[in-house]
Amino acid sequence: MAVAGLVLAAGSGSRLGTPKALVELGGERLVDRAVRVLRDGGCDPLIVVSGAAPFTVDGATVVPNPDWATGMGSSLRVGLAALAGTDAAAVVVSLVDQPDIGADVVRRVVDAFAAGASVATATYGGKRRNPVLLARPTWDEVARLAEGDAGARPFLAAHPELITPVACDDLGSPADIDTPADLAWARGEADGAPGR
Repeated sequence: MAVAGLVLAAGSGSRLGTPKALVELGGERLVDRAVRVLRDGGCDPLIVVSGAAPFTVDGATVVPNPDWATGMGSSLRVGLAALAGTDAAAVVVSLVDQPDIGADVVRRVVDAFAAGASVATATYGGKRRNPVLLARPTWDEVARLAEGDAGARPFLAAHPELITPVACDDLGSPADIDTPADLAWARGEADGAPGR
């Protein structure tokens, strides 16, 4: 069963001062890295939702979200709609700005789906974070509940009984890049992970 990959990459990066998708780490744009991680983790097809900045990504379909400024929820709806015509049985949703999440995390979440989970979330320190896997039967309700910056959180809150937590503490961290200080950390120019 095909598991798609969906990267939410539409934001303007207001606190960072530039769209996160276009930021480079080690000579690779964050959006290219996010797609590579999903591909190497076993996801296909690959969809990226753009917004504040136009871009293309090799090996992925970029879908613009004209309402990107309303928050992550609209990008999630756009991405799920783009997958409606595919044969994907599930999707792994990831954010463009989490450079310490690698393909091994994605594989672990995909393996949970293969073992029967309909919703799986990576956890770190026992807390649910990204990436999140959503089986196809959940997509309509996920999209209906996705508003503002909440993304899939309202759906997850409404259906705790569906969630399979997947511990990923040994594989990475959910630290994201929101500020110039976070970016300095990600580039190895500052000590300590971003405060989360």
